[in-house]
Amino acid sequence: MIAITGATGQLGRLVINELLKKVPASEVIAAVRSPEKAGDLKALGVTLRAADYSKPDTLKSAFSGVDKLLLISSSEVGQREAQHQAVIDTAKAAGVKFIAYTSLLHADTTTLGLGVEHRATEAMLKASGVPYALLRNGWYTENYAASIAPALAHHAFTGAVGEGRISSAARVDYAAAAAEVISRDDQAGKVYELAGDESYTLAEFSAEIAKQSGEQVDYINLPPAEFEAALKGAGLPDALAELLADSDAGAAQGGLFDDSRALSKLIGRPTTPYAEVIKATLAK
Repeated sequence: MIAITGATGQLGRLVINELLKKVPASEVIAAVRSPEKAGDLKALGVTLRAADYSKPDTLKSAFSGVDKLLLISSSEVGQREAQHQAVIDTAKAAGVKFIAYTSLLHADTTTLGLGVEHRATEAMLKASGVPYALLRNGWYTENYAASIAPALAHHAFTGAVGEGRISSAARVDYAAAAAEVISRDDQAGKVYELAGDESYTLAEFSAEIAKQSGEQVDYINLPPAEFEAALKGAGLPDALAELLADSDAGAAQGGLFDDSRALSKLIGRPTTPYAEVIKATLAK
């Protein structure tokens, strides 16, 4: 049996869809915080089990009989270390034979603040003795596409990346990679640095929004502290504003760039061009 944690999340749902192209639904467990909100997954024929990263008791029953586990990193930044430790400890006790973990691009060397909890989790996996693989995911193109609406409203796309290039890919590309790794039997010890085939600056990203929308959209580059203040002024929670500003600052130093094309090699197709993600977002 293969279990996917965080299966009702944006990435998790896509992983389930990709995995069902490779294995029967009867072999898939969707481990979710609220099974009552996962009717769409149940309709696919997978087994639903309650699993809350912050409630280890739920994890024990969720991982019973599981051979392979995809640990999708928690969305609760700041709480990930304790949550991931609980998942790893419970999986080991349950006899799980392999864990794949969605980490961060170049987690071992990145200057992004996000890397701290990912490095800690990678260390936990190593210490556990359970065979594992690391899916070091780069940036999701959707992270920047989420700012298209305000960019159009203000005719400006704001960031702090400068001339830094971003090798992002669509969320579905990373989902396909996760499904590929968790469904194979030869993945223990593998470390994948996953990123998009193409890279862009935010000025180029803004120009593509302008081209497709027919509206003027200029890229406005700010110092990280000013960008953080602007995000907070726009109503974003402090922690999220700080995370985004820090990530942009890291990207300015090359932290979100990778040209290995390991992602497209793994999934057997080119990654989704950022222009396609912009097009899909504008069509919503």
